[in-house]
Amino acid sequence: MTSDVGLRPLGRSGLQVSRLGLGLAALGRPGYINVGHHDDLGGRTEVAAMEEHAHALLDAAYEGGVRYFDAARSYGKAEAFLASWLEQRALPPGAVTVGSKWGYTYTAGWRVDAEQHEVKDLSVTTLRRQLAETRDLLGPQLRLYQIHSATLESGVLDDRAVLEELRRLRETGLAIGLTVTGAHQAETIERALVIPIFDTVQATWNLLERSAGPMLGEAHAAGLGVIVKEALANGRLTARGDGPQLLELSEHRAVAPDALALAAVLAQPWADVVLSGAATVETLRSNLTALELELGEELDPELEALAEDPARYWEERAALQWN
Repeated sequence: MTSDVGLRPLGRSGLQVSRLGLGLAALGRPGYINVGHHDDLGGRTEVAAMEEHAHALLDAAYEGGVRYFDAARSYGKAEAFLASWLEQRALPPGAVTVGSKWGYTYTAGWRVDAEQHEVKDLSVTTLRRQLAETRDLLGPQLRLYQIHSATLESGVLDDRAVLEELRRLRETGLAIGLTVTGAHQAETIERALVIPIFDTVQATWNLLERSAGPMLGEAHAAGLGVIVKEALANGRLTARGDGPQLLELSEHRAVAPDALALAAVLAQPWADVVLSGAATVETLRSNLTALELELGEELDPELEALAEDPARYWEERAALQWN
């Protein structure tokens, strides 16, 4: 049965997205930082098994009404798995909205114990190379292309060559966005708002880290589509997580902790699409139940109390182990 996730415009991009989307970070490579990722894969990390696993999850997402899928060049074979699924499904362009990102190169060689899993390079050379790689796989299905983890320190928002290339791509009809990261997400978004080439912004916002919220509201008011990532804090806001308070609150409300945490994000008026990072069909179905919960924009005091200092949050995220 298809869940009524609903479709809405993604800001001024002209794209249509479901309220809940699927991020593919945990599906295209054997190692990731989500809590319990190893268990989700069941030890089957050969390429063929992971492609089959990804297809099963994509099937469940589509049948559940998910119509936005978010990939990146650094997600191992995520784009390839998505492309083969789209081909098998024979979905015409426009049936789903596909976004991807450039800026990181996957370097782990399909190993979980690699010393380095990805390398960041936000140069125009990387942009051109990775766009060609993505288009080779996804072709006309690619509708949104995003800078991966822009920060003020990276200098990408002041790189004239990059901005000119993105402007040219936007003129061809490809929507252009950026994702942000770190304790200073708000400042990066503020800088991006004065650059008239971005259609969307993707940021971390969850019950633990809410510092970007006001600026995401401003971005939405300015016409940018807002995509929320890491709504479950890489698994910390699930039954596997380290927060007894959330578990107590979810038990009291008789809902799964992941559904409660996602519902809090979905309730924000500026959040156009919230990404599930599910790596199993069971987890995805639990995530989808968040759409049935009605929470107000203003969080209950018990949920409000879960917030952490942004610097502490990002330090803990950086310490998460690839597994």
